[in-house]
Amino acid sequence: MAYVIAEPCIGTKDSACVDVCPVDCIHPRKDEAEFEAATQLYINPDECIDCGACVPVCPVTAIFALEDLPEKWTAYTKINADYYKKA
Repeated sequence: MAYVIAEPCIGTKDSACVDVCPVDCIHPRKDEAEFEAATQLYINPDECIDCGACVPVCPVTAIFALEDLPEKWTAYTKINADYYKKA
């Protein structure tokens, strides 16, 4: 996984990152049924191309390169990946 969305996104779900992602790997989008129920947005680890376009547009500084993810939020690596494993 190249990038991870962490705790600051919870309750915010600003979609600026969705709009700039060139490979559409951040979900749920506002037009998806899961958007209202989701607590945050998630980056698909299999689709992210490590471009970093999402990082500067996040208004709450919730997106981190995996190697820069603060230790207190390491659980969000699995949380992001697990979102895409649900059936």
